[in-house]
Amino acid sequence: MGNPSGGPPDPEDDDGRRRGERDTEPIPRVQPDEGPEFGTGPDYSAGPSYSDGPSYSEGIGYGERRAGTRGWVRDPDQGPEISEEELAGLRVDASGMPLGPRRVLPLEDEPTSLVARYLFPTERYRGEWKRHKIYLATPLLIGLLATFVLGYLSGFLAGQEVGALTTVAVLIWLGVMGWVAWRVADWYFDRFILTNKRVMVVNGIITRQVAMMPLLRVTDMKYEQTPLGRALNYGTFVLESAGQEQALREIKYLPNPNELYLRVVEEMYEPQAVEARLGKEAEEAKADDGA
Repeated sequence: MGNPSGGPPDPEDDDGRRRGERDTEPIPRVQPDEGPEFGTGPDYSAGPSYSDGPSYSEGIGYGERRAGTRGWVRDPDQGPEISEEELAGLRVDASGMPLGPRRVLPLEDEPTSLVARYLFPTERYRGEWKRHKIYLATPLLIGLLATFVLGYLSGFLAGQEVGALTTVAVLIWLGVMGWVAWRVADWYFDRFILTNKRVMVVNGIITRQVAMMPLLRVTDMKYEQTPLGRALNYGTFVLESAGQEQALREIKYLPNPNELYLRVVEEMYEPQAVEARLGKEAEEAKADDGA
């Protein structure tokens, strides 16, 4: 505003007027060709999109991080974790045979001369087993006790100058030891035999007995193990055939009953798998011989 008295202008009024004019001036618009345009620079949308890459929600879930641990805790919603040992049991080769370790013992190549005489030419031999050595526990224990008792008795009678009784004690001891030797020989010649067609039990020294049962007629099979049997790895096999009493029904003191059970069951229900494994083992043996 001006000074009404006509005196010199007030500097404060001039400053206020200039500030008012500057504040009320319109702001000029910048034309596109007058300065840099942000739209003409590199387009971030044209580059690689993060949404096109691997999504963390679709990948492996890291779960949650717990205090005091060095790694991530597996999320329980992802299912059980399978170890390499479990995967090895699921892998198979080109013939369909599992690559993992077998749970049964390897098959024998040839029967012994004691067993070969009871097999016919078209029969495939699968194995033979002697009874567990626990079968000899009773005769060996009796022989040991007889040795101590009759030895002490012979020494005592010799001091009494009774020669006849001493001779009787020695003869009794020889009889007991002969019986023990007979039981050991009977154990050695007693065999449980498995082929692709039947199971057999051959026993006896002077009088030989051969009992057999075709695998096709086996309707039920089980094995039993006492606590001592589980500790020493032996058991009793029970075979059923159409509910009838058979000569080959109960076989006691068989070693490795679980492996033997798997062997018999595999021969009954998966004979093709046995043949494929045998063929593969034969090829590997030939390759080793050629190398």
